[in-house]
Amino acid sequence: MADYNPTGRTRIHGGILREAISDVKDSNRGSSVEFNNDVADVTSGLFDLLISKHKDYGPKNISQSPGGPLNGLRVRMWDKLARINNLVESGAKPENESLEDSFKDMANYAIIGLLVLQGKWPNE
Repeated sequence: MADYNPTGRTRIHGGILREAISDVKDSNRGSSVEFNNDVADVTSGLFDLLISKHKDYGPKNISQSPGGPLNGLRVRMWDKLARINNLVESGAKPENESLEDSFKDMANYAIIGLLVLQGKWPNE
């Protein structure tokens, strides 16, 4: 799933999300404005990544997973967690995918899981 914008800047879809988040973050809810901005930046990057990967993969890689979509997501998330654990525990430098990439993938798998549970993940 990892395919990230090397500039760290959000693209158009993330920009739309960023604008929506900016309305909420100004309320501050006990958080600093800087923290709220950081959360907005991260979530808008996740949005961009999920939309771009969905275009590449389509919905069937999840909806038609062996054992069903939730099982497919569990396997993917388990693999990512095992990878994260191995890299952190061994101190090894990742050769193909950074820890940041792995955490982004985990976050997006969780979002997909919520969409599946809510009946909003497309089947075709």
